[in-house]
Amino acid sequence: MSDLSRLCRAVRQLLKQGRIIGAQKIGRFWRIPLKNGMPKIKTAKKGPKATWRKRVRKAPTIIHIDGPTLRRNSRKHETEPVILVRQGSRCPTSCHEVDVKGPCRLVYRPNQPLSSGGATLWIEVEPNTNVTTKLFS
Repeated sequence: MSDLSRLCRAVRQLLKQGRIIGAQKIGRFWRIPLKNGMPKIKTAKKGPKATWRKRVRKAPTIIHIDGPTLRRNSRKHETEPVILVRQGSRCPTSCHEVDVKGPCRLVYRPNQPLSSGGATLWIEVEPNTNVTTKLFS
């Protein structure tokens, strides 16, 4: 089960128990106020104190082009995603477009390619910088 599905389940449970302060149901949707990017939770009478995972990423995000897919797209006139975004040790995300909201740098190292994929040209993004990926239909 992914971290996102666990988080969604936890939020649904907290909403059902009425423990998210200021949450309102409008039609079929919930409006949840955030403080510093997180909802404010009432403490429960039983169990551990309500906390959110606040792990800070330490590894930079690496963005590079998947050369074999780019060549295959050119030969076969396809539009498979060729941009690879690797955030820390997670599996890379393939996409058509990347939006970086913060500091980054372009790196070219022909004598020291990346250990993952062998790229010699890539973009390094600071660990806590927001990176948004997009796929075209």
